[in-house]
Amino acid sequence: MKQKIANKLNTAKIGTGILKAKHYSFIIFLVVVASIYGFIMFRITTLSNIHPSEEAISSQVNAAKIPKIDERVVAQLKSLQDNSVNVKSLFDQTRSNPFQ
Repeated sequence: MKQKIANKLNTAKIGTGILKAKHYSFIIFLVVVASIYGFIMFRITTLSNIHPSEEAISSQVNAAKIPKIDERVVAQLKSLQDNSVNVKSLFDQTRSNPFQ
């Protein structure tokens, strides 16, 4: 019997708590959204200020493969440049102004 009364009192207290929470629901929502926004801005700021270590930079530089150009292709391009006047003018033009 006492347990039933205690349960009814607890549910009544929970009910009044829910009513108070509904009354302040918009303010609670704004506080939650502002907290999430503040946390995201804090994380963006901390992550944008991190600089890589010298070890990380050197490992990435060493991991990058240097492209190899076949000597036969270079020789063929040079022979084409020497043989054709149009190709020679294209090579000279792009070397003097590569952005046109």
